[in-house]
Formats: sequence, structure tokens, C-alpha cells
Amino acid sequence: ALASLPCRIARTRLSLTTTNTDMSALSMSASLFPTAVVSRHAAPRRASARGVVCKGAANVKPNSDRPSEAKSVKQAPAPAPAPAPKPVGPANVKPANDLMIRAAKGEVVERVPVWLFRQAGRHLPEYTAYKKTTGKNFLELLKDPKDVAECTLQPARRYNIDACILFSDILVIAEAMGVDVEMPGGKGILVPRPLTGPEDMARLPTSVDVEDKLGHVIEAVKEINRCIEKEKLGVPLIGFSAAPWTLMYYMVGGSSKKNTDVGMRWLKEHPVESRQLLDLLTTVVIDYLDAQIKAGVHMVQVFEAMCEHIDYQNFKEFAYPSLKRIAAEIKVRHPDVPIFGFARDAPYGVEWLQMAGYDVMTVDTVGGRQASRDMLRFEANTRGGGATPGVLQGNFDPTLLNKEGGGDEAAIEAAVREMIGDFGPQKYIANLGAGLGGGEDPAKVDFLVECIHRVSEEMIQAEKAAAT
Repeated sequence: ALASLPCRIARTRLSLTTTNTDMSALSMSASLFPTAVVSRHAAPRRASARGVVCKGAANVKPNSDRPSEAKSVKQAPAPAPAPAPKPVGPANVKPANDLMIRAAKGEVVERVPVWLFRQAGRHLPEYTAYKKTTGKNFLELLKDPKDVAECTLQPARRYNIDACILFSDILVIAEAMGVDVEMPGGKGILVPRPLTGPEDMARLPTSVDVEDKLGHVIEAVKEINRCIEKEKLGVPLIGFSAAPWTLMYYMVGGSSKKNTDVGMRWLKEHPVESRQLLDLLTTVVIDYLDAQIKAGVHMVQVFEAMCEHIDYQNFKEFAYPSLKRIAAEIKVRHPDVPIFGFARDAPYGVEWLQMAGYDVMTVDTVGGRQASRDMLRFEANTRGGGATPGVLQGNFDPTLLNKEGGGDEAAIEAAVREMIGDFGPQKYIANLGAGLGGGEDPAKVDFLVECIHRVSEEMIQAEKAAAT
């Protein structure tokens, strides 16, 4: 037995050498001629006892007499870990319909863009149904980004509008500063605990982290753009904020319909504290608009909605500096984002807004169309340095859209032709002179939108033909 041991060892070595050679040849053949080694009829890959995939195992005859052979086969390397999923980028960055953006920048357009104040909300039957389904009131809907997205997109699904606007409220900044806001039906906006005097300013924070206090709004902006992209609506999104004077008016007066003189009384009796409050509000408005833009809005609107309750001199002294600071800072942070301004019930406001640096000035139902154009030209010429007049927005009379007492299609079209004829189809965005109130007929609203597009295209083509 001892004498035969060397021969056994030799045979074993020979066997192992042969096996290694065969495997090396097989491996090389597979790399050079893979179809020759693993044909389309070969058995699928299978796992070895060690869980390793055996390449070509079906073509290798097993040898149960040489159990040590398995040690000569190198294990396949472990598969590389799957790459981490890439972070999802912002949605709707470049909407397919950029007509509104181009018009807001003063570029020549092929038709007049249109969107409507309060285009989302109570005039839509789907909005009423959604509120009923969710069991939420207006302010409760604003807390959930998905609710905000749904309400924002409803008018874009129904009408061929050229932009969505964030479904929100002008007093979310006041709420972020710890001021309670209520909206009981039929009574307008209420602030049950207004600032009764300068001593109450101690209730306010010295600064506001908008990403924290208004994070749900910022998330809503992202959700809206995701939905616009998913539903292929292809329109840009407008963000907005109330202007500082409007915020102050509510915070010290407590109501949109009562105590309307309290704001002006503050300006006269507490000018220093009024400026302090306006400065604080201005900072928050800037940060809020900045956060909206970073989240994905394509344009921003600043609503100075309570100019009815401030006179011209106090507008210049108190409201205007805040408006100017907002425009200047947003232009520094986001120079390519158009800024819309609306000084409601202050026809002189279009000139001051342009002077402050806004791109689009809104004309309400009391503002004159040609007079507004003249004011913008005068301001630009006075400023000099190659300044050009800005863009105007407005000012269709929404009462023509009412279900009861409104106009028919002929009256609506006549008003559209007059409006676009007065403003001109370039450097102009069609809108209302006041927001939709809830009693409008959606069919008339739809006709208005389509009529603005059709009539403006006709006018632009006619101008081109006349120029040639």
C-alpha cells in the first residue's frame, strides 16, 4: 500500500492539472466565442452549492471521483451593489406653454396670454365637490400640499389658461407670525386678536423661518409642478404674497369690512412703530417669495390689495418703500423671474410699481387702460437711460361672467375686443379687474379665455399684414 502511494499522488496531480487546463481553455473560449460555448439551447445559469453562479456549468461533465476538483474552480466575484437611486429633480422647470413668461418679460408674442384672479375656488363645481368630499374648509385645505395642488390645477383642467396660480391666502404670513386668522362664511377675513397698539408688537417674532412656518406652502409648490408635469398640462406656475401694507392693515384692523380706518390711524399716531412693522413684514415677504421661486414657481405676484384704505401721500411714504425693497431684492436673487405688482384701487400705482422695478403692472376695474399706458411711458422717459415701459395686466369686468345678470357671448366678445384694442396685444397679459367671486358661469369663463386667444391672434395677424 505504501509503495503504491506515489503513483496515486501523481495521478491526482495529473487529474487536477488537466481540470485546471480545461477550465482555463473553456473560460478563454467563452470570452472569445461566447455563442460557441453557451448556445441558445444551453440550460440557464444555476447556483452552485455555495450560491455562486456557475458559468457554463451545463457544458462541464461532473466528476464525482474527484471531489477535490471543486477547490480548483475560482469563485465568481460578488455582484456590485446596485447604484443608489438618483435624487428626483424639480418638475415642470420649462413648461411647454411659456407664453405667459415671454409676455411678462416684454417679448413679442403670437397671442395674448390669459389667467384670472381667483381662477381656482368657489365658482367651480369641482371645487365645491372636493370640499364636500374632504370635509375641509378653505383654511384647512391650505394646510395640505395635496389639497392645494388639486385646487390649483382644477381651473387648468377646465380652461385653456396660460398659467396656474398657487392656491393660497394673502394672510398666511400673518399666521406664520402667530396672528390668528379666521374666515367665517360671508364675513370676509377676520383677525380676532389684532395688534391694538405698539405694545402688542411684542407678540410678534423678530424673524420668521419661512421654510419652517410656511413649509407646507413650499412643498405645495413642488407638488403642483409634479402634477402639472404628470398631467401634461404644460403651464407655468405663479407664486404670490400679500404686500406689507395689506398685511399690516389686517393685523392692526382685524377685518376686511370693519375698522377700515385703523391702519391709517397707526401710520399717523405710531409712524416709527409702523415702519418697524412694515420692515419686518417686508423681510418675511422677500424670504417667502424667494422660497417659492427656489421651489419652482416661474413668476411671482405681489398683492397690495388694500390701497383703498391708504391715501396717496401715505402710500408713497409707507407702502412704496416696502414694495421697492421687495422688487429690488427679488431681482438680485432671481434676476430672470418676472415680478407682477397689483396696487388695487390705486390707479396711480402702476407708475409707482414700474418705478419700483416690477415687470408687470396690474390695472383693476377703476384704472384707465390708455391712461395706464401713458403713465408707464412717462415714467420710463423720465427715468431715462434707455428705460422702456413695462407690461400691463388686466382688466376685464368679471360681472359680465355672472350666471345671473351677466352678459351673453356677444357682449363678452365685444368687451374683449375693446379691452385688447385699448391695451394693445403686445406687452399685455389679459386678466380680470377684480377676482372671481363665486357667482360666475364656468361656460362664460371658458368662452372668455378662448375669445381672448382668438381675438388677440386675429389682431396680431392683422398688424403683421398691415406692416407688410
